[in-house]
Amino acid sequence: MESNQRIASHDGIVTDVRRGSVSVRIESVSVCASCAAHSRCGFAESKEKTLDVPIGSAAGTFNVGDPVTVHIDESRGMLAVWLAYVLPAILLLAVIIGLSLARLPEWAVVLAAFVTLGLYILVLYLRRRKVERHFTLTVAHKS
Repeated sequence: MESNQRIASHDGIVTDVRRGSVSVRIESVSVCASCAAHSRCGFAESKEKTLDVPIGSAAGTFNVGDPVTVHIDESRGMLAVWLAYVLPAILLLAVIIGLSLARLPEWAVVLAAFVTLGLYILVLYLRRRKVERHFTLTVAHKS
């Protein structure tokens, strides 16, 4: 790994160890959670997520309950944001604006928007193996 790469990381707990991978439970906390009034506000979110992280032959070094840190190259994280949020939003806006300017009925515009989103998700699903190769998670014992 190059020293100038920026890495995003999350602390977690190993929940399962399998041959070639571990499951890690991480808690995703919103920015509001650090606010002193978050318990009274109601806007603070905290969600638990489980990630399966491939570890190759290092499975014997991890045990259930171990505190670990999961890392991903930050640029890959931004690619995930683009694929999950930005591109679908751009596609939907383009379809809605384009078909609205073509003076199609609203029901047709909405239907086309849903079909476009469905096709986008289908393409991502069909190409998931190729997309997954771009996202390399690593796990290390928490120091």
